[in-house]
Amino acid sequence: MSETKEMLEATVKGLQDKIGQLNMDLKGKQQELEDAGKPVISSTVMNVVNDAINEAIENYNFDNTDQYDLDFSLDYDGKVQAETINLTDTYELMEAIVTKVEKQFNIIEELDTTEPDNHKVTHVEKII
Repeated sequence: MSETKEMLEATVKGLQDKIGQLNMDLKGKQQELEDAGKPVISSTVMNVVNDAINEAIENYNFDNTDQYDLDFSLDYDGKVQAETINLTDTYELMEAIVTKVEKQFNIIEELDTTEPDNHKVTHVEKII
């Protein structure tokens, strides 16, 4: 009886290990499927984009108080405090980031020959 229980426990353990491996394989294939439709970008180009975004954010003027919506409250000591601070003018920040990234690339317009109307498509090349 003890041998049968040990064999069953070993079988269960083996199956659990196999299920764990299959779940990891499934997650890997799901990620591959998700990535299949994405455009490919090299790590060098991605680093250029990241650096441009970081520089744009670091150089952005966050001191302009007209860009914020503030909600004030009184704390338990009777002190006025800013409860929430919301950046309301996100367009300027987004524009600064986009402009900085675009300056890193030579953007050319080309025709899409895969479509019947041959409409223009934006193509990006890294300037070295």
